[in-house]
Amino acid sequence: MRPSSSPLALYLAVAYAALTAYASLHPLSGWRDTGAPALDFLAAAWPRYYTGFDLAANILAYVPLGFLLVPALQARLGIAAAALLAALAGTGTSLGLETLQNFLPSRVPSNIDLACNGIGAMIGAAAGMNWGRELVDGGRLHRLRVRLVVPGRAADFGLVLLGLWLLAQLNPELLLFGTGDLRALLELPALPYSARRFALIEALVAAAGLLAAGLVVWSLLRRQSRGLLAALLLAPLAIKAFANALLVNAAQFVHWLTPGNAAGLAAGALALWAATWLPPLAQRILAALALLFATALVNLAPENPYLTASLAVWQQGHFLNFNGLTKLVSSLWPFAALPYLMLPRPKNGEHP
Repeated sequence: MRPSSSPLALYLAVAYAALTAYASLHPLSGWRDTGAPALDFLAAAWPRYYTGFDLAANILAYVPLGFLLVPALQARLGIAAAALLAALAGTGTSLGLETLQNFLPSRVPSNIDLACNGIGAMIGAAAGMNWGRELVDGGRLHRLRVRLVVPGRAADFGLVLLGLWLLAQLNPELLLFGTGDLRALLELPALPYSARRFALIEALVAAAGLLAAGLVVWSLLRRQSRGLLAALLLAPLAIKAFANALLVNAAQFVHWLTPGNAAGLAAGALALWAATWLPPLAQRILAALALLFATALVNLAPENPYLTASLAVWQQGHFLNFNGLTKLVSSLWPFAALPYLMLPRPKNGEHP
């Protein structure tokens, strides 16, 4: 059977490659040319300092890319050629990014990193040969997507958006469901801090963010079950707790559940339940308005000194680039979600 023409695997591969590029070049500032040959690092000696964590992280980082490229390419190339090209593409991506690191003062290109990335891409491509068809051609994941999600390319794009939204929840510095923070880029002034004002903004951001994301999920469900919607929206809360426990302190896994966030979750859940009875077009308009409202509030929110003190002991360490990545995804997410909400829907890609 010819693999499915669904572009979900390709969308996921492109998104993952873009995220990998940003993480490799973070913080994307201070570009300069030292005059040294760009490929000298390929012949460099084994580095004096390295850790098993670094080697494992560089291998694992490229496994998903190699894996996703196989089902994305196999419809046109066949499984063997797709796996070979996936391994080569992953290694070539790493080579290009390591070369670009020559021009960033905070990054050091490494042939060890390149080798580990290439190994990861090959492992991912080999896994993709065996299990990549789960995403296409009637595989289990593909059947799950067909059973739960409406058809169409817009729905595939929506699934990628939701994956990025979940990724953004892994940053413990961000307001709950707060995305679109552009203050660092635009130097926007924040409102002065008061406990009452911050709690109100925190609640409104959580409520509007939950309403917007919940309506995106609702628009994707083939069988529109409110129970299933509620179960799916527990995932970001679990991710938020996991991020606080892993990245900050295990004892702080529920410290994000402040009175403001709790009130916002309750209000957002109630508004979302009511909004599920609206026509699809009205739901998309409401989701866009909620997203714009939450984004505006995020950019006005005062800095919370209690949160700052709580995160003062946070040692980002190996997670520095990852946290920069989650901040970028969070900052850009509303501006990708808004065009998605405005996409025209075919009759078989939206509920009546």
